[in-house]
Amino acid sequence: MLYKIFTQLRVYFFTGLAVAIPLFGTAYLIFLLFSFSDNLLGRFINVHLKQRWGFYIPGLGLVLFLLIILTIGILARQFLGKRLLRGLEKALIKLPLIRHVYPSLKQIVDFFFSTKEIAFKKAVLVEYPRKGIWSLGFITNESAQKVKDALSEDVLNVFIPSAPGPLTGYFVVVPRKDIILLEMRVEEALKIIVSGGVLNP
Repeated sequence: MLYKIFTQLRVYFFTGLAVAIPLFGTAYLIFLLFSFSDNLLGRFINVHLKQRWGFYIPGLGLVLFLLIILTIGILARQFLGKRLLRGLEKALIKLPLIRHVYPSLKQIVDFFFSTKEIAFKKAVLVEYPRKGIWSLGFITNESAQKVKDALSEDVLNVFIPSAPGPLTGYFVVVPRKDIILLEMRVEEALKIIVSGGVLNP
């Protein structure tokens, strides 16, 4: 009887953990983001307000931070802003340390914040890097006719992403007959890759 109660309590406990960790983790990340953005600008302005007027405004730094991001976005959409941004990026990728960090971060941000449809057409399985080992990949397009003629076979372009970063990987040309189409949305397949196989749709 006691063992049964203990087992049930353990199930409840781990169920509670499974629900609480994502909730508390998300709340904590939001709190950190709020604190970071508020302290970034707000502490300097609020110190001045406190000394001069005797009060401060909580969240002022966050509001200013959002306004600055919005202003950068507006400028980046304009012709002059685009030219300035390209010039800044060219300057950044010439710096020794930054040229290794900035392009990777930009790729990740572009991937997650892109408003365009993902170019991947279909999630597939292909035998890669050898027979008997299957990799999760995506059909990107029909292969060029010159490639098909050279191989004398109907082949497709397949991109095999790396885990956990789906921005890099391998491009392979695979015969259509050797590709297994999956009844899975591209977004679901990306979740599997990003999680390293931990998450399943």
